[in-house]
Amino acid sequence: MSFLHALGIFAAGTAAGAINVIVGSGTLITFPTLIAFGYPPVVANVSNTIGLVPGSVAGAVGYRRELSGQGKRVRTLSCATIVGAAAGATLLLTLPASAFKAIVPAFIALALLMIIVQPRLAAALRRHHGHARERIGPATMFGVLACGVYAGYFGAAQGILMLAILGLSFDDDLQRLNATKNVLAGLANFLAGVIFAFVAHVDWAVVALIVPGAIIGGVLGARYGRRLPPTPLRALIVAVGIVAIVRLV
Repeated sequence: MSFLHALGIFAAGTAAGAINVIVGSGTLITFPTLIAFGYPPVVANVSNTIGLVPGSVAGAVGYRRELSGQGKRVRTLSCATIVGAAAGATLLLTLPASAFKAIVPAFIALALLMIIVQPRLAAALRRHHGHARERIGPATMFGVLACGVYAGYFGAAQGILMLAILGLSFDDDLQRLNATKNVLAGLANFLAGVIFAFVAHVDWAVVALIVPGAIIGGVLGARYGRRLPPTPLRALIVAVGIVAIVRLV
């Protein structure tokens, strides 16, 4: 591995760590980078998943103020995320990668549509059900479970999907929902990473380069991303999602 090769992976990890914390979809930077450097898709995917875990932890710590008062919500949704991520990681190791990646653009497009219409839907739900929407129903649990499966399998744009699900489920500030998303996405990546570490072929040199970059990016993303008001944050989510669709198609 050349110095420029290593520098490119480190830089991709830094950018991915920041984007994961602010929006999600950091995998769409690191995964194509590893593919461009000649790594096999599954090796690139599992190495990338493990490498980005510390960045998710750094981001969650950076959003600890926004996590205040969300303990019960996070604990409940974490159960669905963990089960889903384990199932997704198992699917990655047993099914051809093309089987799921073929519908990834459709998932991202659906998530973007949900993000765009979420304010109107939330207002409609408030009028129908009242202001507070904190009870976690079956639809929310199923959505988080499905997102966990997707995260364990491939994970690109899982943050956008999760934000869309949370935005339709809870009447809360977008930055607080983003904090919840960071914890759930970090859990999904961690569990999938543990499974991959034991049963998949991991390029640990790649992991060693992505980890410090992702931590730096996670800290920077939490520092500046949490200052964004809802409208610019929503616009950034949509912009990243559109880029994700273009790159995957």
